[in-house]
Amino acid sequence: MTYTSIRGASLYIAATFLLSSGPPLHAQSVPDYIGSQTCTSCHADETQEWQGSHHALAWTMPSADTILGDFSGVEFEHQDVTTRFHIENDTYYISTQGPDGADQDYPVAGVVGIAPLQQYLIETEPGTLQSFDIVWDTIEKEWYHLYPSQDLPYDDAFHWTGPYKNWNARCAECHATGFEKNYSAPTKTYASTQAEIGVGCEGCHGPGEAHVEWAKPDSAYDPSRWSKVDSEGFTVDLTQGGETVIQQCAGCHSRREPFSDGNPLPGTPYHDAYRLSPLRENLYHADGQISDEVYVYGSFLQSKMNEKGVTCVNCHNPHTAELKAEGNAICTQCHSEAGNPDFASLPLKLYDDPSHTFHPEGSDGAQCKNCHMIERDYMGIDGRRDHSFRIPRPDLSYGIDTPNACNDCHDDQSSQWAAEKVEEWFPDSTHRKRHYGQTFASARLNPSGQTINLIEIAEHRDLPAIVRTSALEMLIPISDPSIATRLEPLLKDPDPLVRVGAVGVQRGAPETERSARLVGMFKDPAKAVRIATARNFLGMQIAHMPPRMAEDMQNAMSEWQDTLAAKADFPETQLVLGGLALTVRNMDGAIGAFEEAVELDPQLIDAWGMIIRINAALENLPAARDAADRAVELNPDDQYLAQLKNQLATEE
Repeated sequence: MTYTSIRGASLYIAATFLLSSGPPLHAQSVPDYIGSQTCTSCHADETQEWQGSHHALAWTMPSADTILGDFSGVEFEHQDVTTRFHIENDTYYISTQGPDGADQDYPVAGVVGIAPLQQYLIETEPGTLQSFDIVWDTIEKEWYHLYPSQDLPYDDAFHWTGPYKNWNARCAECHATGFEKNYSAPTKTYASTQAEIGVGCEGCHGPGEAHVEWAKPDSAYDPSRWSKVDSEGFTVDLTQGGETVIQQCAGCHSRREPFSDGNPLPGTPYHDAYRLSPLRENLYHADGQISDEVYVYGSFLQSKMNEKGVTCVNCHNPHTAELKAEGNAICTQCHSEAGNPDFASLPLKLYDDPSHTFHPEGSDGAQCKNCHMIERDYMGIDGRRDHSFRIPRPDLSYGIDTPNACNDCHDDQSSQWAAEKVEEWFPDSTHRKRHYGQTFASARLNPSGQTINLIEIAEHRDLPAIVRTSALEMLIPISDPSIATRLEPLLKDPDPLVRVGAVGVQRGAPETERSARLVGMFKDPAKAVRIATARNFLGMQIAHMPPRMAEDMQNAMSEWQDTLAAKADFPETQLVLGGLALTVRNMDGAIGAFEEAVELDPQLIDAWGMIIRINAALENLPAARDAADRAVELNPDDQYLAQLKNQLATEE
C-alpha cells in the first residue's frame, strides 16, 4: 500500500485534537442489566457458591452484617491525627481530619472486601466516594494504616481526600457490575451509577436481559433485537474457555490503563478496553517477578502455563473465587505421574515428593507455591502470589539483584549459597541459561548499551509477548532509522502487545517513512494499537492523504481523545493533555491543562514548572510570577520552583 507525499496533512487533525471529539460512534443496542437476584431461580448452585465470595462482597453497603471493624468508640493515632470509629443511631461514623484540616464526622458510605482486610468508603461530596486509608485487619482484629511511614497533610493529593484515593475513578469499576463513572470536568463532580455493587453474575457473563428472554418457556427469542449477543443471549460465551476466559478475568486482575468510563461490556477483547503495563521498573523486577502491586495477568502472560493453554478456571472456581483443591493437590491435578490429558506435553513424573522438592514432606519448602509462586504483601497484609510460575533462579539474584524463592525462606543464607544448592540438586538442568532479565537489568541503567540484545528479545517469537513489548518500550527512547527499519516487521506480529511496542519504536524513523509504515495501523483490529498509532501521528506533517486513510486516522484520534476524556479526573491525564497542546502549539490549552493538573494535585512540580515557563515564554511575566508564588507557597521545599521564582524576580 502506498500513498503520496508526507509533509503536513494531519496538522489540522492534530490542531483540533483537543477541541473536537470527532464523528459520533453508532449507538449499539445491548441488553440491560437485570441483577444477580434474577439469576438465582435457574442457577441456584452457582448462586450459593457465589454468595459470600470475595467477588460478591467486593463492595457492600454498611450494616451490622457487613462491617467487621471495631466501631465501639476506639481511636487510632497516626501522624498527630486522631481518628475515632463509633456508632450513633445505628449509623457507623469515622471522625477524622477532612480536606480542610478540620475534624469532621463522616458516616461510612460503603464497605470494601472481607479478608484479610476491610476498607471503608466515605462520601466527601454528593456522589464523591473516597477510600479511607485506616483499615481493619480481619485476622488480627485491629486497625492499621495502609501507609504508616507517610506523613500526608490534608492538602496533599495523596491524603485520603485527594484524587489518588478517589473510589469512583481508581477502584469502583472492579468492585461493581455495570459501573459508569460519569465524571463532570466542569463541576468536578461524580454522578456514578452501577447495575449492582459487588461483582455479580453479570460482571462476568454480561447483562442478562436477552438471556432471560431466551430462557423463557415457549419464548420467541429473537437475538436480532440486541447487538453483540450469541444464540443464548450472552455478550460473552465463557464456555469457549481459553483466551475468552482469561481476558474476561484480566480486565480487573491486571495493572493497566483503562480506555473507557467504566466497565467495558463483558466479551470486549482486552486490548480494546485496556493497555496492559509492560515489565516496567518499579512494577516488575528486571526478570519479570512482581515488585509493585501488578495483580495477576502480566505475570501469567510470562508463564509456560499460559503458553500451554491453562486458564484461570483450571485452578480457580469462578463462583467461589477459591482454589479447586488444597495445598499441592491444586498442582498435582496436572503435575503428577498420572498427568492430565488436557495438557499432554507435561512429563509424567512424581513432583510432590522429596525427590523433587528436596524438602521434608509437608514442610513449607515442600509446598509447590512457595518455590514457584513467590508471595508479596500489598496493602500492608494482603499476600499476593506471582503467577508466572517460574523456576527459582538464585543464580540471577547475585548477578542482577532480583529476589528468589530460596532466599525468601533461607534469608540467613546468600543467593550464591542457594544457587549452589539448586545446581547440586539439578545438575543437568536446562534452566540456567541466559535470561532476558539480565538484559533488562542493564538496559534500565543504559538502554543504548543493550541495543542489540533488546532487539533480539523483541524479535524472539518464542518469548512471551509481554517480554517482547517490554524490550520494545526500552528501545523507544534510543530508536533511530536503523532500529525502526529492522523492527518494522513486528508491526504485523500476531500479538497486539508486540504491535503496540513496535508502533512506538517507529518514532526513530524519518517522518516520511514512519507515516508510510504506520498509516495502515489505524485499521488494526485492537484499539490499543490504533491509539498507539494516533499518538505517533500527532504533530506529524503530511501533505496529502487519501480520504479513506484520513478518515481512519480521524477515527483513531477520536478513540484516543475519548480515552483521555474518560480520565479527565486523573492529574496524570491533565499532564498528557498539556503535552499534547504543546505539540500543536496550543499554548492556552497547555496552560489550562497544567492548571487543571495542579488544581487536582498541588504537588505536581513538573506541571507548575510548565505553567511558569510557558507564561514567561509568552512574555506574560505577571502570570508567570503569580504561578511561581502559588507553586512555592504550596511546595516550599522544592528547589526547582524556588529557582524559577528567583529567576523571574530578576527579569523585567
